Amino acid sequence: MPRLVPTPPLGDERGLAEARAARRRLLAASLAGAALTSVPWRASAEERVLTPRQTAGPFYPIEFPADSDNDLVTVKGSSGTAKGELLLLAGMVMDVSGRPLAGTRVEIWQCNAFGRYLHPNDTNPAPLDPNFRGYGRFVTKAEGSYSFRTIKPVPYPGRTPHIHFRVSGSGFSPLVTQMYVAGEPGNAHDGVLNAIRDERARRSVIVELAQARGGDALAGRFDIVLKV
Repeated sequence: MPRLVPTPPLGDERGLAEARAARRRLLAASLAGAALTSVPWRASAEERVLTPRQTAGPFYPIEFPADSDNDLVTVKGSSGTAKGELLLLAGMVMDVSGRPLAGTRVEIWQCNAFGRYLHPNDTNPAPLDPNFRGYGRFVTKAEGSYSFRTIKPVPYPGRTPHIHFRVSGSGFSPLVTQMYVAGEPGNAHDGVLNAIRDERARRSVIVELAQARGGDALAGRFDIVLKV
């Protein structure tokens, strides 16, 4: 059970904001961590392949949200939640031998449920979602794990549903890649995905989504394998 975060005295606006942020972090950690048990781990030694490098695309954030953490579906100062299907996304960052890489920074960014990025250069006329941050970051734990609470990715004009990842840390060059959803019709025609010629490497970035245990959300597991 997540520990309770005490509510500060009435009128202490700063304390209330900090308490809300703490509750949000606890909620994101507890819910997104459920993805690790909802979806089986399949990264055995014989299956492990290096996660392929892919383009960052044009919409890596220029400005970062003030409350950048691992919960993308809420925004500081707003009581609403993002449109779209809730996705609890988790995984491990490891080297080819399976050694977990603690203290690794994992960043993700994606378009909202209408297919638009929160970026000034996105000319898609689809609406913005004031409750979707579109970007999150997390530093891996001792066991190399990370987790995010976000939405199931949707198609973007010309692209199949995907989530961008950037992984950085000590002892390796930053890796930029993308995660895709198994069963999406657009996968067969997506130029970025199919530019990965090695079949095993291509399969490694396509993730099965399942219903999360004990919650009204989807869960997915995306393990990242780095050359260190």
